[in-house]
Amino acid sequence: MMQSRTHNCNQLRIENVGEKVKLVGWMENVREVGSNFAFVILRDFYGTTQIVVETEEMMNIIKSVNKESTLRVTGLVRERASKNPKLPTGEIEVAPTAIEVLGRCRYHELPFEINRSREADETQRLRYRYLDLRNPAVKKNIILRCNVVAALREAMLRHGFLEITTPILTASSPEGARDYLVPARKHPGKFYALPQAPQQFKQLLMTAGFDRYFQIAPCFRDEDARGDRSPGEFYQLDMEMAFAGQNDVFAILEDVLPPIFAKYGTYSIASDAPFRRIAYNDAMETYGSDKPDLRIDLTVQDMTALVAGIDFAPFASGNTVKAVVVSDCKLARKAIDKVMADIEVQAGSRPMWFRLDESGALVGGISKFLQDRQQAIIDALGLTVGCLVCVSAGKKLAAQKTAGVIRNKLGAAVPGHMERERYEFCWIVDFPMYEIGEESGELEFCHNPFSMPSGGLDVLLKAEAGEIDPLTITADQYDLVCNGVELSSGAVRNHDPDIMIKAFELVKLGEDDVKAKFPAMYNAFCYGAPPHAGIAPGVDRMVMLLAGEDSIREIIPFPMNKNAQDLMMGAPSVVEQKQLDELNIQIKSTVEQ
Repeated sequence: MMQSRTHNCNQLRIENVGEKVKLVGWMENVREVGSNFAFVILRDFYGTTQIVVETEEMMNIIKSVNKESTLRVTGLVRERASKNPKLPTGEIEVAPTAIEVLGRCRYHELPFEINRSREADETQRLRYRYLDLRNPAVKKNIILRCNVVAALREAMLRHGFLEITTPILTASSPEGARDYLVPARKHPGKFYALPQAPQQFKQLLMTAGFDRYFQIAPCFRDEDARGDRSPGEFYQLDMEMAFAGQNDVFAILEDVLPPIFAKYGTYSIASDAPFRRIAYNDAMETYGSDKPDLRIDLTVQDMTALVAGIDFAPFASGNTVKAVVVSDCKLARKAIDKVMADIEVQAGSRPMWFRLDESGALVGGISKFLQDRQQAIIDALGLTVGCLVCVSAGKKLAAQKTAGVIRNKLGAAVPGHMERERYEFCWIVDFPMYEIGEESGELEFCHNPFSMPSGGLDVLLKAEAGEIDPLTITADQYDLVCNGVELSSGAVRNHDPDIMIKAFELVKLGEDDVKAKFPAMYNAFCYGAPPHAGIAPGVDRMVMLLAGEDSIREIIPFPMNKNAQDLMMGAPSVVEQKQLDELNIQIKSTVEQ
């Protein structure tokens, strides 16, 4: 039966006084004042309205149900004697003439108080997510997500992109993360894979002649959770453009994103176009990270030469030494030690420190090793009284990354060095095409093997001939970063089979390997492919930033926990033997039943 209502619970105002209305919603709270008098708060999706029970008949109904039961209230709107200016409906109340119980809550005790669910244990919140979502503070993030997705879709359509869905059941592909595999019942011993991304399909669409593609694409990766990454599945604004290059992609997102961030974000200020472009090597040297938070004004300085020859193990020959200078730092020793410990947890190595005191001397931390070079260090690092210097040392990349953590932690901890209430975008460009693998010791692709090398075939031929070091080759690949969060990676694609084969040959893979791993894409490119480029900003991370949340689970309607379990639905779960037999699957051993 349709449950009719004349108004929602956020709609009635003083001008509605005297009207007969019907409201529906959940009984959020009851405050009994006398035997036949009570204040009831009725809540629906839109808000709350106060119901004033004044008769024995109505009171008996209210006493017979538990909180969070659903009700339909028919009654008269009247002006409240004691108004609540904090509520949109705070000037009125409804005196009921009829109350119907539509859905009875059978439990007297709830797992948590609805309006304080965010304070509850996360396991309980996920197990009873449908109750957690009744909390308006939780619900607003899901509403925000809906609005952002709608705005993204509208903007992409306005730029001439077609929304095209791509397959969910596809072939396993070596794209970096673990696949989720789906057994093929009609093909014993073979498996589909859920797509880690629609990468190959969108490139095939470009080859098929579609000029501009996008979708709000679901992606599936069997990887561990962290604060800004949900295990299992996530969504991205996937896009690709034919006959396009890096600047074309940049122009689209620089037009699409700032208005959305300015409109829906916790902060009303977002970077204007064009976003700042920072080469990968420069980002690592200046910020210690390829996803720098540009709201922080601290930078990384190199002090390797300044400490060369000092008899102190971290400064040994071959090590790189980096410094982050924090001016006007009033942190006490205890607070400094806490920040250093936090940095060690995140970076994996404990940083060192010293400071410049009022007398102009270097004091504290490792200052005793620096006394004979005190003035040179002060001059080179530009130190002034009150400066704290935090130092990392080790192999170059490790020292850079630790310095990046130092920069973020101290930027947030020391007042005056971080302009929090804004969204700062930047592009990280010129990523290395190749690197030396830590385990193999051989030349490997650094990121996406299908990015176009800067310089095309010519630069690959020079590397093959030994004229240049392949480690100096950069790729037409780029990352979009906002407030220290990587929103997306993208690239100009390697659409030319000759360039593709040569790129793989440098890592000792040949044409047969490319054909075997990526048959559809390679064959399609042999039929004349347009130059094309794309990117795929993460919708979940985007909404997390807009909502000002630290955990991505707060903006996902039904998230998994850190162990990739759906506690509400009980997934993953054991299945019946009959199902396994149909799929020709035999379980060798089971850890959990």
